[in-house]
Amino acid sequence: MSRLPFVVGVLVVILLLVYSSVFIVTPTQQAIVMRFGQITRVESKPGLYFKIPTRFIDTVQFVDSRILRLDIDNLRVQVDDGRRYVVDAFVAFRITDPRKFRQNVSGNLNLLEANLRTRLDASLRSVYGQRSFEDALSEERLQMMLEVRDQLRPQADVLGVQVVDVRILRTDLLQEVSAQTFERMKAERLAEAAQIRARGTQASIRIKAEADREATVTVAEAQRDADILRGEGDAERNRIFAEAYQKDPDFFQFYRSMKAYETGLTGQSTTMVLSPDSEFFKYFNDASGLLAASNAAGSNAIPPAGTGAAGAPAQPGPAHGPAPNQ
Repeated sequence: MSRLPFVVGVLVVILLLVYSSVFIVTPTQQAIVMRFGQITRVESKPGLYFKIPTRFIDTVQFVDSRILRLDIDNLRVQVDDGRRYVVDAFVAFRITDPRKFRQNVSGNLNLLEANLRTRLDASLRSVYGQRSFEDALSEERLQMMLEVRDQLRPQADVLGVQVVDVRILRTDLLQEVSAQTFERMKAERLAEAAQIRARGTQASIRIKAEADREATVTVAEAQRDADILRGEGDAERNRIFAEAYQKDPDFFQFYRSMKAYETGLTGQSTTMVLSPDSEFFKYFNDASGLLAASNAAGSNAIPPAGTGAAGAPAQPGPAHGPAPNQ
């Protein structure tokens, strides 16, 4: 019974020695094994590993091997024309060299993030400072992110860190710059609208001028064709009259006289004073040269005793009648 405490003590010591000589590396970790503060080896693969027992000779520091994220918010950057943006960005990184990580930042993740934040700040300012005001809000933004990443990678490699990606989350104008930009953009749009309206007015005038010209040409051509057709119609009418005259000259003269009577003796607004034996009344006279219709005179007829323009008796027709067409 007196040996039991001794045996228990020995077992406890053995267990402590075994426990202090074993460490486990998980899939999300890397292990830095140090002896008296000096790095002896780095274990990156998952598994069970051994070291010298006790916590004084060999010590182990575990380092995260996953992709980590560092955010930077409300960073004020200036573009090449002097205006400023407020930028939010982040960098995705992984610790790939635990030795450098331990040697440069003492294996302190907070110190590493502060170092990366300073370098990211400088890279963002450098890239934005080489761009124009519009580039940060255009397709150039992707190229800007790639440039920031490429600038940051060599600097991060010194710390044992691999920069996986850099992303710009937000690019906003400062309040005072935003108002100025709005006014400038408004003026540009108004100028552009004025140019568009001017081009539209010019096009409208040109189209109207072309339409007027085409209308004038069309009307002139139509008038020309109408005159040609009218001339052809008159020629055809004259030809028909000529043929009719050649077939029966007496009847043709009679027909023409009847048309003249119809035209000249219609209406009540004109007085005609003609000799009864004039050629105009040829078909109103009998064979003796007297008037064919002695009762044609009315209450307003010219008296037979009167004299006409040639000293002959007046026409026995109405005193007021239309003048013959000249």
